Amino acid sequence: MSAATSGVILCLAYIIGLLSTAFTWGGYAVLALGVGAAAVLPRLWRKGPKSWLWLAAGFVGLLASLYFQARVPHPAANDISQNDRALQQVVTVRGKVESMPRLTRNQRVQFWLKATQLDEVVGSDRPMDIGKEVTGKLYVTVPLLQGTALYPDEAIAVTGTLYKPEPAANPGGFDFKAYLAQEGAFAGLKGRQVSFADEETASQWGWWTIRQRIIRSQTRWLGVPEGPFVSAMVLGSQTVNLYLSPQIRDMFARVGLAHALAASGFQVSLILGIVLTLTRRLSARTQFGSGVLALAFFLGLSGPQAPVLRAAVMGFGALIALVAQRKMKPLNSLLISATLLLLFDPLWIRDLSFQLSFLATLGLLVTVPALMKGLDWLPPLFASVIAIPIAASLWTLPLQLYAFKVISPYSILVNVISTILVTIISIGGFISAIAALVWPLAGSALAWLLYYPAHWLILLVEFFGKLPGNSVAVGAISTVQLIALYGLICLVWLVRWLHRRWWLAGIMAIALVIIPVWQTKATLFRVTVLATAREPVMLIQENGQVALINSGDANTARFAVLPFLQQEGINKIDWAIRTEANAANSQQTANSGWVTILDRLPIATFYDNPGPKADSTNQSSILGAVQARQGIYQTLTTGQTVQIGSTTVKLINAELPVLQFQIKEQSWLLLGHLQPDRQKALAIQGGLPRSLALWWSGERLTPNLLKVVQPGVAIASSNSVDLDTATQLRKAKAQVYSTGRDGAIQWTPSGGFETTRESTENETSLF
Repeated sequence: MSAATSGVILCLAYIIGLLSTAFTWGGYAVLALGVGAAAVLPRLWRKGPKSWLWLAAGFVGLLASLYFQARVPHPAANDISQNDRALQQVVTVRGKVESMPRLTRNQRVQFWLKATQLDEVVGSDRPMDIGKEVTGKLYVTVPLLQGTALYPDEAIAVTGTLYKPEPAANPGGFDFKAYLAQEGAFAGLKGRQVSFADEETASQWGWWTIRQRIIRSQTRWLGVPEGPFVSAMVLGSQTVNLYLSPQIRDMFARVGLAHALAASGFQVSLILGIVLTLTRRLSARTQFGSGVLALAFFLGLSGPQAPVLRAAVMGFGALIALVAQRKMKPLNSLLISATLLLLFDPLWIRDLSFQLSFLATLGLLVTVPALMKGLDWLPPLFASVIAIPIAASLWTLPLQLYAFKVISPYSILVNVISTILVTIISIGGFISAIAALVWPLAGSALAWLLYYPAHWLILLVEFFGKLPGNSVAVGAISTVQLIALYGLICLVWLVRWLHRRWWLAGIMAIALVIIPVWQTKATLFRVTVLATAREPVMLIQENGQVALINSGDANTARFAVLPFLQQEGINKIDWAIRTEANAANSQQTANSGWVTILDRLPIATFYDNPGPKADSTNQSSILGAVQARQGIYQTLTTGQTVQIGSTTVKLINAELPVLQFQIKEQSWLLLGHLQPDRQKALAIQGGLPRSLALWWSGERLTPNLLKVVQPGVAIASSNSVDLDTATQLRKAKAQVYSTGRDGAIQWTPSGGFETTRESTENETSLF
């Protein structure tokens, strides 16, 4: 048994041990596998590894899982998140900027702050110690004008509201708490004002000064968005986040071209290719030194991103092989790169960009040769243009389905068509960047030549992004399904018999994803009240058909409704009902959640409530969007009843609004924002049914209204519930839920009511 084979087994054991941390006893399971392999495999595979190596592999896997747990960040005793008195208070936090600022979708600037000092609570009756020393990493957002001049290592003071992050409130939603914990942060600060502790720090030198020089040079004559777009393709979008619009990033991700805006192996290969070409007549040691300097310089510019580090380690291995005049084994180099990086930071095993980068590279190494052989009837250049995106997509697709629940049908086609443009922009962008470091005006002139390629690529992505079915939701897949999908891919790779029968594995893979989702949809009946900030939102799923009641604003639709629909594999809304009569008080058409949803999904039948205070502009905009999707638009009137599947919906009052739902022989009641006098009039007027569930905004409800409705369950779409109302409901033995505390509330006929968050708080925390 060669040393190389032993090294491969131990490296794989280390990586598998880290992956096993997804399960509670994963590390011990890897140890058990190692013991079992030591007892069985040497008898079946006499020329294979000895028993001691399998035992060693099992122990390496166990130690890897323990190492991972030891490196998981935890808040220190003096971490800023441990100051409970300061939470939800206006404070001043001093520290140093740790990252380049980036622009959020809410047009605020976000950056990481290394906290060193916590000052007094502004305007609080519970004074704190002034100048208290703290530690920890803070997720900070500030207004746009306050954050555009910030750079790494600046000493600043930020005044704002300190808060702890929340876990996902809705199924399929973003787990902000887990994201911050992965980054080693346990609190956030919504800043109002930034002040500089030391004015001289703003002029200090750093890698950011070089990045700024390149970005400004390329943007000077290219303009926006082409200038930041070219810079992102050279340096990676993470270093150009403040200048590159989130819409462009979303657009490229939607059509499967997100990797074009990420610093990765392509840029590293391009740099090494240029350096080795320029130094081909020099000695091997000179080529090695030039290559190492180029890699180090690019790492400094792009920052320590996992894909760049992976590519840099592999590039360094290639340079060593060049000096030693030995042929490098790409798979061994990839495995060694993964192991070294995960020894440095085992938490990267959970980083999605790290995972996608390695899987794409593995696909290129093991699948491109087979595809090129099958496409040998084409010229090599055209064959490689087709084979590379297919191979990368094949190996990353299962993980993308697991993480994002969607697939882009045009991804491979877009990658094939855009290859030439991406190559031209990348090579030209690097040449322009180098020129900008010497003479910014020359960099601007060279970047100007890239205007049309960059503009055409953006237009190409916009075109495919607007085509019907540009993204298809397939629903959430389990970890077992993910492992099974990669098992099939590996079987096709390793088993010769399956090389020509790859279609059989493809059919099995499709069945693994489609059949469970189809079976669930065919039998599912579920009502979901989403956790939303203002407007109540409900979804009813019945045998594959979906009804959506309300959408919220654009942010609610984007971050709550659409992720839930993606997780459920929903690509069409059969019925939609808009209840908000007082739409004129919202943020008008541009911020309408319905427009955001209709931009992604068709709605077959849309029922609108044109109350007396409804905004006609918003109404006509929704009408146009529905009809553009070949949907039916209808208006509701007071007393009208509509049928959505087996559920009956009756608009009791259009102005307030008040809706009654008859769901599986149970009555649900939606109350709009009602003033006490309106509630009394509604109770006296009659017509309100006794309800299983009362769904309202969490505001005060009058005793006479509650006496008429007599709910068994009360669901408040808010962060809190009026204290008097909660007391009355508790006396009436009604179960009270709040989406702010409990997250989304789901009901099924067999399982009853369930919450997204497992709340351990006392019920009084609602008030």
